[in-house]
Order: sequence, then C-alpha cells, then structure tokens
Amino acid sequence: MKIAANFDQPVVVHSESLEWQPSPMAGVHRRPLDRVGDEVARATTIVRYAPGSKFSPHIHTGGEEFIVLDGVFQDEHGDFPTGSYIRNPPQSGHTPGSEQGCIIFVKLWQFQPEDRTHVRLQMNNMGKVSSPKFPDVAVTPLYKDPFEEVSLLHFEPNAVIEMDVPGGAELLVLDGQLQEQEETLPRHSWLRMPRGSHLLATAGKQGAKVWIKTGHLRDVDNQIARVQGA
Repeated sequence: MKIAANFDQPVVVHSESLEWQPSPMAGVHRRPLDRVGDEVARATTIVRYAPGSKFSPHIHTGGEEFIVLDGVFQDEHGDFPTGSYIRNPPQSGHTPGSEQGCIIFVKLWQFQPEDRTHVRLQMNNMGKVSSPKFPDVAVTPLYKDPFEEVSLLHFEPNAVIEMDVPGGAELLVLDGQLQEQEETLPRHSWLRMPRGSHLLATAGKQGAKVWIKTGHLRDVDNQIARVQGA
C-alpha cells in the first residue's frame, strides 16, 4: 500500500476531514497520512482507540513515535494523557490500549536502527524558551540527535517563521491555525515538506501550537528499504 509515498512532493492533509478506517484490531480505527507497506509499514497515522480497546502485545522492530491528541493512552509502562510525547525505540515492546478511549498521532519505522533511547514527556507541563531566530515564537525542545530534531513551537498571534529545511520537515498543528504559503492549516492538519524545501509559516489571529520535526527525511530511502526487508 502506498499513500503520499512521493517524498519529493509537499503534502498537506486536513486529518479531521478524513473518514476513519478500521484496523485489524476491533475498536481501533485510523486515518492514514502517509504509508509505504501493508500492516508492516513506514507510516504516519492518526489512530483512534475506542473505550476499552487494545492491541495485542507486539514488538516495534522499527520503532514508534507518538503524541496523545485526546484522551489517555495506556500500556504496561503507564498512563499517558493528552499532550504526551513518546518515543519507543526499535526492539521495544508493549501492549497498547485505552480504558477511556484516546486519539494519537503515530509514526512507525522512522527510527535509526541502532536507536535505543526511550522518551516519555508531558508537553503540557514543560517549559519553553524564546526562539533565538523568530520573534514572538517560543520553543519547547523534545528530542535531538544527529539525524533529526523535534520541538513544540508556540506562536503568538500572527507570528512568522521562515527557514530552509534541507533534510525535510513535518508539522502537526495541535492548537490554533497556521498559514504555510497558500495552505491554511487548522487544528490537527499535517504538513510534510520534502528535502531542500523552504518553510514560511504564519500563525492565525489566535496564535498556534505546532509540533515540528526536521532533518529525518534525509534517511527516508533507507527507512523504506528497512521496512521492505522486514
């Protein structure tokens, strides 16, 4: 299966306009954003757990990164409420589910194979610092290694960021609204920009809170090769 699989083209998805599709597990539905592969896939997805639903125990051979957008996600490592940012590295395992139901934004098979760093953060409780580059934008650093950087950007009303993204970028609007070139991105809209792009984004009148990842698409061809060889 291929969805938005041309990584040389920009992609915008207004996820809340998509229909929910059933997954192989009862009570778990998803909205695919990009995907290369079938059930084992390099994928970016919005996933909804109905109350009381869960997946069977499994290992994330290629790693898993997710944000809890609504509700409380649960596994044997704890309860993760709205605003949680989690990185489960390659070869980690769990039994995910949700007693009350939840919605998550999740990325699979997008880690470096040697990565073994677990990250469990509650973004809503973290501090922020003024951006050294962009007036009226504050930053909450979430993760950084030689291959990628992940942050939460807090835009004041009408604040602007402009930067080159040689390794590509992904943005997910968590709150508020963002304008990128000709695209208006309301809450839970997702933007993927290819390698060598130029990002120019302006917040709406109420400001915006945006998750951003940069640099990682330099390795997208190897990510696809790894999942196809799994």
